[in-house]
Amino acid sequence: MAIVATIMNSATGRPIQTMSFGRMPKPWASFNLASGELVTAERIDVGKPAPGKFAAPIDIWVTPKKTDD
Repeated sequence: MAIVATIMNSATGRPIQTMSFGRMPKPWASFNLASGELVTAERIDVGKPAPGKFAAPIDIWVTPKKTDD
């Protein structure tokens, strides 16, 4: 079962992209964004599933070096 997580920008608090992982990533995991930038997970938040659902929302917080603003 794949883990679908939202990648969040720590500096702005805005979502960057949605990403699928084969298993739950570790807090120190490094991965490439769609832009090709290598980032390291700083914090992983697992929320509560919606009523009647099994999948919990997962947010992975990173600080990209490039800014899109």
